[in-house]
Amino acid sequence: MDRTTLKMPEALIGLGVLAFAGVALWQTWEIPVSPLYAKVGPRVLPYITVGGLALFGVLLLWRALRGGWQSDEEKEVPLDWGAVLVLAVGLAANVALIGPFGFTLASTVLFVLVAFAFGDRHVVRNAGIGLAISLLAYFGFAKTLGVNIGAGVVERALGG
Repeated sequence: MDRTTLKMPEALIGLGVLAFAGVALWQTWEIPVSPLYAKVGPRVLPYITVGGLALFGVLLLWRALRGGWQSDEEKEVPLDWGAVLVLAVGLAANVALIGPFGFTLASTVLFVLVAFAFGDRHVVRNAGIGLAISLLAYFGFAKTLGVNIGAGVVERALGG
């Protein structure tokens, strides 16, 4: 591995992660904080997340400056544009479905499409796994944190 050559694609990924950390930091500053919080408020976990993102962005950039992290074998594999398209459809479907059908169904569809893009063709099994994870996430937010992240058909049927 050439240690003196900047690998631009990898550097752009590192810079993208750093930019995302900057946006997350800006949005964390916008979270209103009540004076009732003495030490731990609603910004603590986002600040930890921003710190982790920034650290990973710096590490990715450092690796890109030292020749990149991709092996020669990985560089020879062409990009699967069909998989990228399925991922994009999954994200768009999640955005389109979350309003009318709720978090659980939208996230289940997203899970199935992401698994499909990565080559897993067990649609029914993946739908079951996605449904279980989505329900756990929804009720974790709704019941534990008191945050409604998109109640829909399934959530209302289960008493959410």
